[in-house]
Amino acid sequence: MNNSSDFINWSEPHCSKDALTDTYGWVMQFLLAVLAFTCLIGKRFCEPRYARRPWLIWFYDTSKQGLGALIIHAANVWLSPHMTGNPCTWYIVNFMLDSTLGLLIIWAGIRLAQYCARVYDIPLINFGEYGKPPMCAAWICQCVLYAALATFAKSVLALVLRLPPIVAVLSTLKLSPVSDPRLELAVVMLIIPFFINILIFWVTDNFLMYRPRGVSSKIKTKVRYQSIKKDKSGSEDEEHSADERLLGASV
Repeated sequence: MNNSSDFINWSEPHCSKDALTDTYGWVMQFLLAVLAFTCLIGKRFCEPRYARRPWLIWFYDTSKQGLGALIIHAANVWLSPHMTGNPCTWYIVNFMLDSTLGLLIIWAGIRLAQYCARVYDIPLINFGEYGKPPMCAAWICQCVLYAALATFAKSVLALVLRLPPIVAVLSTLKLSPVSDPRLELAVVMLIIPFFINILIFWVTDNFLMYRPRGVSSKIKTKVRYQSIKKDKSGSEDEEHSADERLLGASV
């Protein structure tokens, strides 16, 4: 069998230039967004009851991640057709880089922001902390900062993919054979991103959650419950002693 029929060559695009933004492409993107959002809801119910976030805090945390994912996804959809070769291939290459190197850049930016928040006393940029009661201003500041981090990470990776040596290496890649363009689009925009997003969204949500430094929430909760239990036992002893004194007086 001819080798050209065994693999899809980079120079022989199966997806058309507008495949990512036609009706079928938008349906794939919508399904991916719904599945990713469902994954974040499921993660909240997987959290221990003592550490489960209220719905407002959960929304504040996940909306930042959703905004960043939207920025990166929109950039990938716009960039892929403008690059030489198969736009579906370029999309999955961008997606894989965003899920690895891009996530590392965002993680470093979050840690830097948390460090600056502690050192320079800027609580508004301490990711996951919104005050008591939660303040909308803190959420907006963190959304803007996270969007800036996502934009920076995407810009760096987009510039890297424009380097001639990188393009030369990627242009030699071959993909597994997919004869149907619609199936190819579903693989690169729904199937592969769905399974990777389960991991990426889960990990990123842990980055964005507020975690007390020093003593864990579980330890604090146990101490609180023990003190409540002790108070209850003490009050019961007092009640028993009062009853005994009452009975003694009546005798």
